[in-house]
Amino acid sequence: MSLAEELRWRGAVQDASAPLEQLLDAGPRVFYIGFDPTADSLHVGNLLGIVLARRLIDAGHRAILVAGGATGMIGDPSGRSSERVLLDPATLRHNTARIAGQLQRLLGDVVPGAVTLEDNRTWLEPLTLIGFLRDIGKHVPVSAMLARESIRTRLGGEGLSFTEFSYMILQAVDFVELHRRYGCTLQLGGSDQWGNIAAGIDLVRRLDGHEVHGLTWPLVTKADGTKFGKSMGGNVWLDEDRTSPYELYQFFVRAEDQKVMEYVALYTFLSFDEIAALRTAHEDDPSRRIAHRRLAWEVVRFVHGEAAADQAAEAARALFEGGRAEAGAPVVTLERAAFGDGIDVIDLALAAGLARSRSEARRLIAQGGLYVDGRRALEGQRVSQADLTDGHLTLRRGKRDWVVVRLNDAN
Repeated sequence: MSLAEELRWRGAVQDASAPLEQLLDAGPRVFYIGFDPTADSLHVGNLLGIVLARRLIDAGHRAILVAGGATGMIGDPSGRSSERVLLDPATLRHNTARIAGQLQRLLGDVVPGAVTLEDNRTWLEPLTLIGFLRDIGKHVPVSAMLARESIRTRLGGEGLSFTEFSYMILQAVDFVELHRRYGCTLQLGGSDQWGNIAAGIDLVRRLDGHEVHGLTWPLVTKADGTKFGKSMGGNVWLDEDRTSPYELYQFFVRAEDQKVMEYVALYTFLSFDEIAALRTAHEDDPSRRIAHRRLAWEVVRFVHGEAAADQAAEAARALFEGGRAEAGAPVVTLERAAFGDGIDVIDLALAAGLARSRSEARRLIAQGGLYVDGRRALEGQRVSQADLTDGHLTLRRGKRDWVVVRLNDAN
């Protein structure tokens, strides 16, 4: 199976500027993906692009991974209804360095010499305003920019500053520079980046007279059509200090039954035959969660390594079989003073992150969806230190959202 055929089968391509066989199977290319440093860690929303980059690298293509140290100072309007809050330069430098380190860990050592890390500050910061307007802006039709969906959406809503309006041009300059420096002829991005990618393709053609291309991956959604990639607490990070391997495992193991095989195809490197066997097992009995556990293990192995994946799977197994799997499990540490003469179960649910508000916690309890050490919580229930076993107890929301509460032994 060719790479183009595989990506079609996996459902990993949304848009392409030319037939996939021409882009992916006609010989090695240099491609690039950009990552804006809006936080100090990559997250699950970035993962499909990283996995796609790995597939291309394995097929013999060369990757340039661009940390947007300059574009991050501007803010991409794509997929947003309001203006971004600008980060200060020191924070952006910190975030850029952290993200570059993660990209190096995830992709840098796959094939020696196949991955180059860049920061677009290298070529964007030296630009002068006059030089930008004369040498770049002269070749960018405003009518084409206004036709892009990301721009039209914002202009029809809260409006758009000139700063964010200019983002598209800066990303287009990235493509020009990478084409000139490395012979890069393919840009990859999420489906919301198609307008920015098209602007880069057009600018390379206008400035250098060369044909380059773009390819996007689809927006990954849940069954209700909302974006996949966030938990109740927000982003699911690829930094183990922000989202533990166990929490990452749990995020994927909780995938909806009707979507899990789609995620297996997109996020794992399992073969056609392996996925077909998983699909059969899943369709025979989804409640066994065979596909869910394999998906979760494969993702954690890719992000954190096989040992972390094994530990996360064992922690989940022990927890769901009634054991106390503190190692690797999400843990909330509370001071003794928080318990006092007993902490209201609503406050405990809030502290554990299982509810976002008191009203949500009350509804959860009223619906019978909150459990303390396996027993259904009641309105007005108070939990004391005496209820803890060896300084621990487990909270559960619904069937699969678990948290271990630990008493701080230092006090």
